[in-house]
Amino acid sequence: LFFGVTGGNLDSMVNRYTSDRKLRHDDAYTAGGEGGKRPDRCTIVYTQRCREAYKDVPIVLGGIEASLRRIAHYDYWSDKVRRSILADAKADLLIYGNAERAVVEVANRLAAGDTPRQLDAIRGVALFRRVPEHFTELHADDLDSADEGATRKPGDIVIRLPSFEQVEGDRDAYARASRVLHREANPGNARPLVQRHGDRDLWLNPPPIPLTSDEMDAVYDLPYARAPHPSYGDAKIPAWDMIKFSVTVMRGCFGGCTFCSITEHEGRIIQNRSEGSILREIEKIRDKTPGFTGVISDIGGPTANMYRMACKDPKIEAACRLPSCVFPDICPNLNTSHDDLIRLYRKVREVKGVKKVMVASGVRYDLAIKSPEYVKELVTHHVGGYLKIAPEHTERGPLDKMMKPGIGTYDRFKEMFDAAAREAGKKYYLIPYFIAAHPGTTDEDMLQLALWLKKNRYRADQVQTFLPSPMATATAMYHTGVNTLKGVRRGATDKVETVRGGRQRRLHKAFLRYHDPDNWPLLRDALKEMGRADLIGPRPDQLVPAHQPPGTGKAAATKRPVRPIGRGQRFTTKGVPFPKR
Repeated sequence: LFFGVTGGNLDSMVNRYTSDRKLRHDDAYTAGGEGGKRPDRCTIVYTQRCREAYKDVPIVLGGIEASLRRIAHYDYWSDKVRRSILADAKADLLIYGNAERAVVEVANRLAAGDTPRQLDAIRGVALFRRVPEHFTELHADDLDSADEGATRKPGDIVIRLPSFEQVEGDRDAYARASRVLHREANPGNARPLVQRHGDRDLWLNPPPIPLTSDEMDAVYDLPYARAPHPSYGDAKIPAWDMIKFSVTVMRGCFGGCTFCSITEHEGRIIQNRSEGSILREIEKIRDKTPGFTGVISDIGGPTANMYRMACKDPKIEAACRLPSCVFPDICPNLNTSHDDLIRLYRKVREVKGVKKVMVASGVRYDLAIKSPEYVKELVTHHVGGYLKIAPEHTERGPLDKMMKPGIGTYDRFKEMFDAAAREAGKKYYLIPYFIAAHPGTTDEDMLQLALWLKKNRYRADQVQTFLPSPMATATAMYHTGVNTLKGVRRGATDKVETVRGGRQRRLHKAFLRYHDPDNWPLLRDALKEMGRADLIGPRPDQLVPAHQPPGTGKAAATKRPVRPIGRGQRFTTKGVPFPKR
């Protein structure tokens, strides 16, 4: 019928290389955690192998790697703009997003005798085709980016993005294409997009209509084995060990964080499972998954607390082109009630055999503070020592480019969290995540973040440097130096400071780990260059000491583990467990 090719549930390049383009030596998705089992850009490689074996069988691409490379895109690892993966892989069709509905229709249509080129009306599909004569082309350059998106014209409209050749050589054209793509992401008003690749037109249909709860239940109620493939034998697969007792209750995210591509893959509209479906899965975990001890390790999704949240008015939702429902402020049309989620938590706790239900997905704290009852429920029953949340930064400049709330919102949540912990008689901690070297971040911004960390007695064990993943808005900022959250007009764009040099990226990471003696020489040099030598010294209000412990810093022959200096709360900026001590 056809070959369905996917690179897996994690982009092969993100999986294999760090944000500093260094090779990772492990892979959580392979037996024994062994790295190097998947080739770079594996979707292309797998497609080539299928074509070599069966030249005439249609090939359909899907999965996160293909989904986020569906148009011409900046590739961080080669530092250049690449063509759509559909062109590079020489496949027949690409289905983006989760695509359950689309893949069934594709299979039925191909089984009925249609060719891949005839599947041009399925939502969430990309293919090469000519623009039909009855369509009116509207060029991306003609869109009024200052308003809600585009000139209205009668009849069928397709938006022509700058061609691959244009975005490859013109960064303003790339920025414009990225902005238009993200503003055409609402299934309620998105129009087809077309982008020239050489002598062919790449056609992208609008995103799929979100699944209903009944459809979500049908997907999750399928008889999954709930175990790794038998071919792996007794080998340990780290990712499986992490998620085998976790439950997904929803998909999608309306946060719009620019460094994240969840919205470009799963959509902005939340798709929810019913309570019954969720409870049935927990019972299956209890009855069928070996090693279950009564602890559900996570109940959540892309975020922990967007379950059943939606726009109050379907008409407003269908017309909206804004990239976020919560930035710069929470939209007054958004229903932020946590009542359904609280009720779900309580029902899950009542399932026979369940002793503890953890929330390990990231809590959207700007939403949580709208419901003191939710914060109390969360802290009292669903936190196991620490809770991870993601303020990402303290300074307004980078936060605006990330589309994240100000640090004052974090402070308010921390007050509520600490109060709920005291009331419950618990000693719990917040684990904040921060990103270094994000577009829009200056050295001064990182200095202020480091001072905030020291003032609040936080010490990062691990830090995350910004990784420009395909199709993310922040990646477009990184590549072009243009703020694509605002109008992109030649000669009148809003410029964004980007952190590209190796030394500056190391410096931004060093600010997050100001307490590590190996970072002190770099920080001392930077503070002097910034005119802040007053922050070098032993006082509590100073950032780094003037002395250098023997065997550390530039003279260190080997990298040694750093023990905490004095007392302070340690944390990680990555979603990984603390190392055992």
